[in-house]
Amino acid sequence: MKQSQIDVIEAADLPKKTKDDLIAYIGEKDLSDETFNAIMDRINIEYANSRIEPCEAVGIIAAQSIGEPGTQMTMRTFHFAGVAEINVTLGLPRLIEILDARKIPSTPSMTIYLQDEYCCDREKAREVSWQIEAAHLSEFGEIVTDMLDMKVRVRINRDVCKKRKITIEEIFERAPRKIRDKNHYRDFECEEDLADACLTFIPKDQDSYQNLFALAENVRKVIVQGIDDIERVVVRKENEEYILYTEGSNLKDVFEVEGVDTTRTRTNNIAEISDVLGIEAGRNAIIDEALNTLREQGLDVDVRHIMLVADMMCIDGEVKQIGRHGIAGEKESVLSRASFEVTVNHLLDAAVANETDILEGVTENVIVGQPIQLGTGDVKLIAKKN
Repeated sequence: MKQSQIDVIEAADLPKKTKDDLIAYIGEKDLSDETFNAIMDRINIEYANSRIEPCEAVGIIAAQSIGEPGTQMTMRTFHFAGVAEINVTLGLPRLIEILDARKIPSTPSMTIYLQDEYCCDREKAREVSWQIEAAHLSEFGEIVTDMLDMKVRVRINRDVCKKRKITIEEIFERAPRKIRDKNHYRDFECEEDLADACLTFIPKDQDSYQNLFALAENVRKVIVQGIDDIERVVVRKENEEYILYTEGSNLKDVFEVEGVDTTRTRTNNIAEISDVLGIEAGRNAIIDEALNTLREQGLDVDVRHIMLVADMMCIDGEVKQIGRHGIAGEKESVLSRASFEVTVNHLLDAAVANETDILEGVTENVIVGQPIQLGTGDVKLIAKKN
C-alpha cells in the first residue's frame, strides 16, 4: 500500500470500518489481515490523538487560530479574465464580511456551472448567459424622445432579437409591465406596432416635459431579458467546460434557467444560500468561503476551528453575525455583553431588569478575577486525603 493511500485513510476518520469497507474505499483486492490490522491500529491512534481534551477552551483556541493569521491578511480585489467590471472582494475585508453575516456582500457574484449538453458548446453557453445577464431595452433598438409629439419611441432591431433568442412580442409585453411593476412608474400609455417593430410610450400628462424625460429614463433602464440582479456575465472555458461568472447574485432565479447545473452552481452571498437552500447549506457556505479566503492568502487554518465558528453562527437556524447584534449580543451573561460593546447601557438595562450573572463563561470570570471554568480551572477538589 502506498503512503499516500494511508494518508487518505487517516484523513477519512474511519475508526469503525470493516475490512470489506476498507477494501472498497482504497480499491485494493489483496489486502491481508496483517496489513488491515496495521492500518486500523494507525487509524485508531490518529483518531484518538485528534480528539479534543476534556475541559479544552475550544472557543479561545479557535479565536486565536483564526485571528492570528487574520493579522497577516491583506486587502485584495480579484479581477476575472482581465475584465475590470467584474471583481470579487478577497482577503481581510471578505473574512470580516463572512463573520459579520452581511446580508449583501460588497461584490456579490456567482459561479454558474452548466449541464452536460451545454457546458462544452460555446454557443449554448452564450445562450444561457443571455437568459441570465440583465439586458436593458436600449440594447435592443433605438430609443428616441420626441418632444414635439410628447412621445418616447422605441424601434426594435430584429437582428439583435434573433441573435439573443428573444421575440419582439416578448419585448412588447415585458417592457411596459416591468416599468409599472419594478420601477413603480405608471403615468403612461403604450402603443404597439408589431409590423414596424415600434413601441411608443405616451405620458399621461402632456403638458410637462419633466414627465416625458422621466418616462424616457424609465424606458431606457427597463430590463426586458435576463435576471434583474445580474448586471454582467463572463463566459470562461476551464477544464474543457464553459463556466459563467457573474457580477450580482440571484440564486433562486438562476436555478430556474434551463441549462444551469443546480448541483454545482454557487454564490458568495451566504444569506441567500441559507434562504434558498436551508441553514445546513448556509453553514457549509460559511466554512467554504472562510477557508477559501484564508487559503487564497497562503494561510493554513485547521478546518475544525472554522467549523466551530460556523456552528455557533447557525446554531439557532439562521445565520447570525459574531457581533453585538448576533452571538456576542445574545449571551446570557451581563458582564460578557457589557465587556463587548456599549458597556453602560448593558449594565443599566440589567440593573433595571434585576438580572443575575451566574459567572459560567470565560469573560465574566476574568472580569471578577477568579479562575475560568475550563482547563485546570474546571477541576474541583471533592475531598482531601489525610
